Amino acid sequence: MVLLILLCVATFLLVAAAAVAVSRRTGAGRVVYGACLAIAGAALVCALFAGRESETVLPLGIPWLAAHFRLDALSRFFLVLIDTGAAFASLYAIGHGAHEAEPQRVLPFYPLFLGAMNLVVIADDPYSFLFAWELMSLASWALVVAHHREAGNAQAGFVYLVMATFGALCLLLAYGLLAGPQGGYAFSVMRLGELDARRAGLVLALVLLGAGSKAGLVPLHVWLPLAHPAAPSHVSALMSGVMTKVAIYAFIRIVFDLLGPPEWWWSVPVLTLGAVTAVLGVMSALMERDLKRLLAYSTIENIGIVFLALGLALAFRANGMPEAAALATCAALFHAFNHMLFKSLLFFGAGSVLTATGERNIETLGGLVQKMPVSAFAFLIGCMAISALPPLNGFASEWLTFQTILVSPQLPQWGLRLLVPTVGALLALAAALAAACFVRAFGIAFLGRPRSPQADVATETDRFSLAAMLGLVALCFLAGMFPGVVIDALAPVTKLLLHGRLARQTTQPWLSIVPIAARNSSYNGLAILTFVLVSAGIAAVAVHRFGSSAIRRVPAWDCGTPGLGPATQYSGASFSQPIRRVFGPTFFRAREVVDMPPPGDLRPARIEKYSHNLVWETLYLPLGSAVTAVAGRLNGLQYLTIRRYLAAVFAALVLLLVALAAWQ
Repeated sequence: MVLLILLCVATFLLVAAAAVAVSRRTGAGRVVYGACLAIAGAALVCALFAGRESETVLPLGIPWLAAHFRLDALSRFFLVLIDTGAAFASLYAIGHGAHEAEPQRVLPFYPLFLGAMNLVVIADDPYSFLFAWELMSLASWALVVAHHREAGNAQAGFVYLVMATFGALCLLLAYGLLAGPQGGYAFSVMRLGELDARRAGLVLALVLLGAGSKAGLVPLHVWLPLAHPAAPSHVSALMSGVMTKVAIYAFIRIVFDLLGPPEWWWSVPVLTLGAVTAVLGVMSALMERDLKRLLAYSTIENIGIVFLALGLALAFRANGMPEAAALATCAALFHAFNHMLFKSLLFFGAGSVLTATGERNIETLGGLVQKMPVSAFAFLIGCMAISALPPLNGFASEWLTFQTILVSPQLPQWGLRLLVPTVGALLALAAALAAACFVRAFGIAFLGRPRSPQADVATETDRFSLAAMLGLVALCFLAGMFPGVVIDALAPVTKLLLHGRLARQTTQPWLSIVPIAARNSSYNGLAILTFVLVSAGIAAVAVHRFGSSAIRRVPAWDCGTPGLGPATQYSGASFSQPIRRVFGPTFFRAREVVDMPPPGDLRPARIEKYSHNLVWETLYLPLGSAVTAVAGRLNGLQYLTIRRYLAAVFAALVLLLVALAAWQ
């Protein structure tokens, strides 16, 4: 079966090569995206129906070592995630791509991006993995700078490329430590190796830096809010919903599979980074007006939730609690899959709004529920899912994460017993703020009256884009109503990584899920949906039966001041002001300056809001200045004489030999 996946990857590359020649022709986008849809569908079918593990070795890559590829339970799950997202993005792009001004800057790199992501998860040696990883990074960078003439996009591409290079370097060093002095090349050899505590801890740190920079862990997240708005909307959906999951795959593959049995303290940095990432991501989203940038910050929040669950899995695995570790791993993987579904849906909705209005600023939108009713419905379902409202899929995976937290008192280490409840409180805060964030996003963008002429003349998007969005809506409902099917599908992954699994869920009465024990808690999405529909139906019948049948049309309430325009509506800034006043001074050094003229002064009142990106200003700006200063100093090296060059080479060789001797 791994050969079929490799055949799909090769077909993606052939489509990319053909797109170079045909991208300027009329209708080329539909052909390329249609081909990508077919290939992604074929790869998805192969991953779904693959049986036992399969592997192959191809005479490629480093001489005498060849390229190793393997398909196991973990790579199968991520192939399903990648190709599901790729199929829906390609379907959406068949219609949405027709609005692309310069398709030749997008079409050749899109199938290359999809093929590289598939190749990463089946690679079974460091060279193949890093080759595919870098190919994925370069293809996505080319897509980010496709609209390089727009303000800020060139900087977004530069920051993304720097962070991608840094992450790849960290992963390269991690693989070097895993290979050890013996130079074990394939993953199968690395699994048999044993590292001392110092090297294992260093590998964990490097993987957190390498995979975390691609996933968007704080403080390595700075490229996401820059790159996602810059890319075309279907590419933004792939980068947010799919590519960040490839980074999660890299973390799981190395830490859970190659690094060996964990120590309990490994979970501490993963838990801490996950919780901080979740809270800071959603707070940043609440401050945003740009719809796509808001969704990018929300991605950071959800990546934090996934890493939080993975940290719990490490803690339970280190303490010999396989069932609890399996529960935490299921929660992490389930939420990663769910995030792919609802975040792709939300980016598709944002892309449809951008196409219809030319605007990403939610303060200039409004009233779109009348102009784009189907897109508004789909975006609303995505907002409900990402806000973890039952019976949608976001609730099911976050509920599993909270169930995992409730098992933490069984951990023997007091440090973890104190840390995990704190992390749980931060997760609850992030969940509440996420609900507020997406009430704000949907309410300001789609409800009320149009705030601009562009919003007033908006029309519904094309049928391909609507089909992609409605398909994701259906999957959000299905995954939320039947989560036991997903949990049982994840059992081979937990058996591979943890040698344990949760009890079979699809045999539970009434399709409930019981992750721990029936006396503790259970969840039934279908029952909740039935209750919601029945109660809403009863309320509607009661209102129509006992309420007045007369219909009156009157002007909207204007507070006694007739002639108020759309600008007087509730705005996104006013909605988030209470939260900004509570958390802004601490997390963003936010402040407000109010200029209220005295009585008799006819000047308008003004309020100015200021906030700071503390991570960028305190970490990256000083680091950039230091690099520039050092580069200026080193620039003089190019003017040395030949004798000084030879002396410098000799000194560097001596230092390397001393370092090698000290290391061993």
